[in-house]
Amino acid sequence: MNSKIKVLIVDDSVLFREVLARGLSKDPQIEVVAKASDPFQARDEIIKHNPNVMTCDIEMPRMNGIEFIRRLIPQYPLPVIVVSTISDAIFDAMNAGAVDFVTKPDDKAPGNIEAFIIDLAAKIKVAVTAKIKPSQILHREETNRAHNFDNNKIIAIGASTGGTEALYNVLKRLPSNIPGIVIVQHIPPVFSRMFADRMNVQTSLNVKEAEGNEFIEPGRAYIAPGDKHLRIRKIGNRYKTEIFEGDKVNGHCPSVDVLFDSVAKECSQNAVGVILTGMGQDGAKGLLKIRNCGSATIGQDEKTAVVYGMPKVAYEIGAVERQCGIEAIPTAIINAVSVS
Repeated sequence: MNSKIKVLIVDDSVLFREVLARGLSKDPQIEVVAKASDPFQARDEIIKHNPNVMTCDIEMPRMNGIEFIRRLIPQYPLPVIVVSTISDAIFDAMNAGAVDFVTKPDDKAPGNIEAFIIDLAAKIKVAVTAKIKPSQILHREETNRAHNFDNNKIIAIGASTGGTEALYNVLKRLPSNIPGIVIVQHIPPVFSRMFADRMNVQTSLNVKEAEGNEFIEPGRAYIAPGDKHLRIRKIGNRYKTEIFEGDKVNGHCPSVDVLFDSVAKECSQNAVGVILTGMGQDGAKGLLKIRNCGSATIGQDEKTAVVYGMPKVAYEIGAVERQCGIEAIPTAIINAVSVS
């Protein structure tokens, strides 16, 4: 019985398809079953080979990758990893239903290609476990309701695979005067700033990539840079962001646990910890510390998480006070920081 992960590679470059196929085939858990130069050929290969995961470029002839993913997922709920150049179009692909993304390497640096293949193989192994469904943007808004908030509180959110869309669906439904938010999303450098800029435009919050030494203000969200840790520090009665370089924690930099540990230490009962979709256990122990300090904690449920890894571990160790679907998380956050 063949238990390997069957992968379909879709890219308009013959050379790049071959590089991917050769590199991925070295992994004993992966089998490249087919290659396609455009979405139309890819559809035929999907029907013929029934792959477990598809890698897909964005810029392709006849139909771009984003439109292909948008049309594909309702008919063939196949995990897709986008492989493309650096561009915020990546987030359009995630919105269309892709599970994750990697950036194309510099072909002039062999070491970069090797690291890229290792990263892509790891993401394929996560993607095969993901729950796939067409993009469902939540339209019910919270931003027009009047709320009285406790601005001494801090909201801390951690996410990984599937997190960019989960975060979008949470942030877009939070009112513009919500207490300050600090976020760790496992994401590569450069893309963290692109994602922050995108959320700044698409939500009512002021969202930015954290730079460090910033006072955390109501109505603002600070996203950790893609290659640095984020923690908070209490200064008098206020909180500041701190950005620093460091080793990976739980395999990640930035790490959710690094942020959550600081929140537990600095905020005591004045925090709300939220853990969203993602593989692994990053953030679980930190969330437990937040809960043990007397603060509210929220975890995404299995039904709505693309990858029910991080929230599952957090729930199982008792770190999650309230578990709910992504559609209910904004209201849970609002209730946790509201003054009755």
